[in-house]
Amino acid sequence: MKLKVLESSVATAPWFTEGLRFTCKQCGNCCSGAPGYVWVRQREIAKMMEILGISREELIETYCRQVGGRLALKEIRNPRHGGYDCVFMKELAASPGDESVVHPKRICTVYEARPLQCRTWPFWEGNLMSPKAWARASRTCMGMDRGKFFDREEIEKLRDAEEWPQKPPTS
Repeated sequence: MKLKVLESSVATAPWFTEGLRFTCKQCGNCCSGAPGYVWVRQREIAKMMEILGISREELIETYCRQVGGRLALKEIRNPRHGGYDCVFMKELAASPGDESVVHPKRICTVYEARPLQCRTWPFWEGNLMSPKAWARASRTCMGMDRGKFFDREEIEKLRDAEEWPQKPPTS
């Protein structure tokens, strides 16, 4: 039996049509948590080599792992919170006597060469699937729903980016 499939002639606008807000607070929460993959490409590897002053072989052996036919950044188990931190994340100590620091500042030590995946956070397909998915991600990201406004076109460009965006949200 063959079923007829009706195609909709009306394109449904995404839930984020009115835009979203995001400003990176350098909390590092997007670089820490459950295990996962941060994929790296040749362009990013070359730039990381330049920043770190090491060979391709040393960079891959020290900072990457092979997953199938692709390379991903290694993660380090963090005994303080039990999650996994990106190998390039560094926590900065608060100034002595500064009791105003609720959450330490965490930075990327290869920020200028950070992978496309990092550059386009939080505008990932999974976060943009629904308001519920966005809200779930915003529970751990202090910058979501705050700060700079991104319109629908900017959001879709970041979501679909194949190359480094000219103005990444985390810049």
